[in-house]
Amino acid sequence: MKKSSVLLMACGLSLIALNSCKDASEDIKNDNTATKEVFLEGKEEYLDSPFVTAGDRVYMVGHQDGSFPELGWHITGEMGGVWNHPIKLLDGFGLSIETGRDIIMLQKADKFTNYPWGNSHDYGSIANTDLQVNRTQFAPDGKQGIVVWYTFTNTSAEDKSFGLNLHLYSDLMPTWLGERTDMKDGQDQASMNKDGHIYFSDSEMEYHCIVSTNLTAEMRDAENNNNFTTMESPYNGNGLAATQSFRMNIPAGESRDFQFVISGSYESRAISYSENKDIRDNWPALLEAKKARMAALANQSKLTIPDKKIEEAFEWLKYNSDWVIRDVPHVGRGITAGIPDYPWWFGVDSEYALKGYMTIGQTEIVESTIALLDSVSEAVNGNGRIIHEMSTNGAVFNPGNINETPQFASLIWEVFKWNGDKAFLERYFPTVEKGLAWLMDSQDVDGNLFPDGFGMMEIHGMDSEMIDVAAYTQRAFADAAAMAEVLGKAELAQQYQATADQMAVKINEEFWSEEFNSFADFIGTDQQALHLIEDAIVRADTLDKPWAVEELKATRAQIKANPSATPRPFVLHHNWVVNTPMEMKIADPEKAMKALDTGANYANPFGMFVTGIDRDESAGSDDGSFKGPEIFSYTGAVMTLPTAVQIVGENNYGRPDKALNYLQKMTRSFSYALPGSMYEVSPDYGMIVQAWNIYGYGVPLVQQFFGIQPMAHKKTVYIRPQMPSEWNIASLENVKVADNIISIYFDETENGQKQIRVNQTADDWEIVLELPMVQELTYSFNEGVANEAEGDIEAFSTRGKNLELNINKR
Repeated sequence: MKKSSVLLMACGLSLIALNSCKDASEDIKNDNTATKEVFLEGKEEYLDSPFVTAGDRVYMVGHQDGSFPELGWHITGEMGGVWNHPIKLLDGFGLSIETGRDIIMLQKADKFTNYPWGNSHDYGSIANTDLQVNRTQFAPDGKQGIVVWYTFTNTSAEDKSFGLNLHLYSDLMPTWLGERTDMKDGQDQASMNKDGHIYFSDSEMEYHCIVSTNLTAEMRDAENNNNFTTMESPYNGNGLAATQSFRMNIPAGESRDFQFVISGSYESRAISYSENKDIRDNWPALLEAKKARMAALANQSKLTIPDKKIEEAFEWLKYNSDWVIRDVPHVGRGITAGIPDYPWWFGVDSEYALKGYMTIGQTEIVESTIALLDSVSEAVNGNGRIIHEMSTNGAVFNPGNINETPQFASLIWEVFKWNGDKAFLERYFPTVEKGLAWLMDSQDVDGNLFPDGFGMMEIHGMDSEMIDVAAYTQRAFADAAAMAEVLGKAELAQQYQATADQMAVKINEEFWSEEFNSFADFIGTDQQALHLIEDAIVRADTLDKPWAVEELKATRAQIKANPSATPRPFVLHHNWVVNTPMEMKIADPEKAMKALDTGANYANPFGMFVTGIDRDESAGSDDGSFKGPEIFSYTGAVMTLPTAVQIVGENNYGRPDKALNYLQKMTRSFSYALPGSMYEVSPDYGMIVQAWNIYGYGVPLVQQFFGIQPMAHKKTVYIRPQMPSEWNIASLENVKVADNIISIYFDETENGQKQIRVNQTADDWEIVLELPMVQELTYSFNEGVANEAEGDIEAFSTRGKNLELNINKR
């Protein structure tokens, strides 16, 4: 690519004049102070698919039509309902209207609307009642409960009086792996508390749930002096069904709410009760606080670009990133992987996602998640190995795949670059040291610098020397060298850097396949490869991929005809992890270009296939959904993470237009099924909210397109932009870097003069804007801005609050 075209992509943005830009930024500030409701409406064809009402303590999963079917596979049929981890509270609830002659169950809403803070279901006009009904719910921050209210509107000219029946389906049960921490699931029981609210308890454990209402329940069981009746639950498990009845009166043309609060505790009835009362008494203020907090999240790293779909997706992914936070007393607070089936903590999911969280200013949850992973990994492993998966009761399922340990090291360095907190680095560097030692001493059996064991690909038998493990390990040693240098460990820094340099050479030499123009999936023995080929042929044949079967058979024949007594690289599955050398910027440029072009063969309109031999012929259409098997599986899937890795790789090698194309592919699945969210498997399979999606947006947008590369411990922010050529307007405001806030604007005047403006709130920091040197262009800048050239890069720097640069053709 010519240097001039690089610069045009970086700076050639058709914007308003500089003074106009200043006025626009002031307008943005004014807009942020105004109350503007943000929402997205769902599609009718996806009303029978999941939604989530998210809170950091309690969340609820049901279907967009308002129903609560049994859903999920991790605990079969139990991942929906109302959860207060590590226990479930309810399988669901329902409401029926009693008119005197009819009992009408509100079963299927006609419309679903999602908000950053909650959601609503519109049941429309209820036949033969002159009533319109809407249901709204939200989970307050930091509270063990959820608020639900039905709004009834009397559309007639007469007053209305009718009965309501609230149907509650309890299911007080432990989370996944509960048996490992002696959590049992006894039969649920129901009673009425002193305030007339229904109270559920578990017969064997201290599990509690209280449901309170804003109306007084009528007596339903006079014999036992209860305002409720119970019956066997229609759901599986040890829960029960309970019903309370109420009377509602609505004047003509007016509206009234029926509201209830669901709260629960796995510690005591008293906590459940106090939480319920607090929420009931203060919910309007709690709702406003949550709305304000979500608006503040949106205002951090505020993006304005021509592609409004990407702009909207980026904003909502900030909300999504908040939705997956899980706070469990006595266990920890951190981001979880996804909803509904992965509502607990993972090493690798966090290691990708948290890099994105730093770019959007959600820094507190980054540090608490790292603290959780580090402390549990130390308790379980004690050798620097980072865990893979832990349930919310504290039970660790998998002590760690091999890639998670080096990725943790790189995460620590990345976070440090943003927060500049040396105490943070000192706190976690011992884990990094132990982890790298464990990798080399315990996992690199043959001493060739490539650790053996499972990486990201969960395919049976792929546990030799994996390309992603090698790439992430190389990057970990390079990042550890930088950390050691900051901490004054010069000798260790040299050792780590020497290992990183040696590994980079070996990866390019030993993992590269010229035949396939790709890095290999793994290095292994012929026997390992032949066994994997047989399984892959069955897989490809089952999925009706004759091209893959033919390729695999040819590879098998070649191996048999040219046997090797020593391990060697193999390209079999074309798994997405072959792109990690470009993601980590390890690949030699020539190899990188070939490999990235090869990767394009394994994409569809929504992004990259997890396993390349699964690719289909969907490249000509942007429609359709992923039809997963009855037993949950990622076979044949296109996923957001592989697409994100491809995007980052394209940008690393100066191809922002290619990166944008993949970002647009990934964005096609935004709001596809759940409005305001992006599924884990594109466009509509797997987790309805996925934490690592922010990696695929935050890193490319903030760090690559806008080029924000902080070195906070030096109080320096480097700006190295590489804008897609089709973006003719762009700004990124309020990017948090330690105690500084950075905003960047790309402008163009009416006479074609191009401008870049960078603002910061701290005038003791240095801004360094680096642009490629182009003979056809000249630069002019404000007083106090230093200019120096190094190689083919020109750098413009200031310690003031503003850096403004004009770009003119000679």
